Amino acid sequence: MIKILVVDDDRIIGEMLKFMLSSKGYLPVISNKPEQTIDNILQHDIDLVMLDQFIFGVSGAAICKELQETETTAHLPILMMSADTAVETKCLSAGATDFIAKPFEMKLLFSKIEAMLQQATG
Repeated sequence: MIKILVVDDDRIIGEMLKFMLSSKGYLPVISNKPEQTIDNILQHDIDLVMLDQFIFGVSGAAICKELQETETTAHLPILMMSADTAVETKCLSAGATDFIAKPFEMKLLFSKIEAMLQQATG
């Protein structure tokens, strides 16, 4: 089963994504602690990361860059999310595989996830 880590400080978004991802057959792991992202990835054997850009005053782009620079996590596809579309370039420059603007349509979200997973597995 594909495991997706969602890192977002909005509990409602986390719960909604948990429900939607589960309904599509994914195993979601929800976290509101960006500083635990690498530990969560390794502990849960994560296949894809969904990462909010603005989370408790921490830059999601900085977390993304850290994931890209860490040998054990550099291979993971990362979908950055934000309500501020002006940060898309910053997120992609930090190493995000793709970006989605909040609020997003579920159909678009799942097409991005499927494309990223397909690209990651070759």
